[in-house]
Amino acid sequence: MFYRRFFRAIIPAVLAVLVASCQTPQTGARLSQEKLGQTITAAMAQTGAKGLAVAVIEDGHVSFLQSYGVRNAAGDPLTPNTVMYGASITKAVFAIMVMQLVQEGKLDLDKPLADYLPEPLPTYNSQADRSRYAPWGDLAGDERWRKITARMVLTHSTGFANFAFVEPDGKLRIHFEPGSRYAYSGAGIMLLQFALERGLGLNVGEEIDRRIFRPSSMTTSSLMWRPDFAANLADGFKSDGTIEPHDERSRVRAAGSMDTTIADLAKLSKALSEGKLLSGVGLAELTRAALPIGSASQFPTLIVPPEVPAFAGIAAGLGVVTFGGPHGTGFYKGGHNDSTANTWVCIKGATKCIVILSNDVRAEPAFPAIVAAAIGPNDVPWAWEYAGMTFWQAR
Repeated sequence: MFYRRFFRAIIPAVLAVLVASCQTPQTGARLSQEKLGQTITAAMAQTGAKGLAVAVIEDGHVSFLQSYGVRNAAGDPLTPNTVMYGASITKAVFAIMVMQLVQEGKLDLDKPLADYLPEPLPTYNSQADRSRYAPWGDLAGDERWRKITARMVLTHSTGFANFAFVEPDGKLRIHFEPGSRYAYSGAGIMLLQFALERGLGLNVGEEIDRRIFRPSSMTTSSLMWRPDFAANLADGFKSDGTIEPHDERSRVRAAGSMDTTIADLAKLSKALSEGKLLSGVGLAELTRAALPIGSASQFPTLIVPPEVPAFAGIAAGLGVVTFGGPHGTGFYKGGHNDSTANTWVCIKGATKCIVILSNDVRAEPAFPAIVAAAIGPNDVPWAWEYAGMTFWQAR
């Protein structure tokens, strides 16, 4: 799995980094832009990350919006309007749209998705359905698919592996009783997308554009490739420094096909904090600790949790992970592939959020220090999110 390859590649590099305590603002204090900028530039120098974009939102205002480094091998600058891969932050955006449907009474989080489909799920087994969504036909003979709800999808408790292609035989299956525990699954997200599109007749890409991107003035975001993105586009850098060309995604995939910019994600976070996308009740439901997480790490996804939870205070919200501890409560969503490193972290009580997008996976060890410099002490479960990683700390 690429997570394991990445950890083996990056850990030796970060072990050489000087580790010292990071002085950070107290939660609720105003951001020190100078301190944050110094932390970011030092982090890039030490980790070797080529490009990094950061936005901080405080009390509904974008207080920091900067991009650093380059967007491609030619050395063109990364700017706040450079199109970058949103990766799994797409799942959180999708969850916001789903909650809008719930608020409107068009979807019930606890109603089986099977009830929305005209035909039994395993009968949708055409090559088109298999390639666009998942091989639903593989579930024939296991009636537990009938129990899966939208809430189970968004809390990653469907029982699916991340995707069918990671299974030894490439077949989709249910590994445990749906709803009983957390196991991250992009295939589950695709099931909810399928139910909305086939059961409710919605086009998820168009709905997200209409409901989220346009109301938030996110003019450079889409779940499908747009030709106008090409003029200011970020390629990716892998852990060995090689280039990964930006993928021109031709299909909407709620599990991770979003192209966006740091400027647009700042607008999204601002709109969410201002109540423009969800009601207070809707946002509370999205970020509520709905399902405790007992696993020792997020990946691999299907390892049986220990009897005593490895980390206290973390749980699945709807499309996000919630956390709590001595520094208060919050939620976050990460995004990762071989050349992408993203995170979106919000502290509820202080109404502070930070979004980090990087087109270089080597940036990830610096995320805890950058987040702490932006929003103060926090209890984001970094060791669970990035198991085995040695984190960079600022001087």
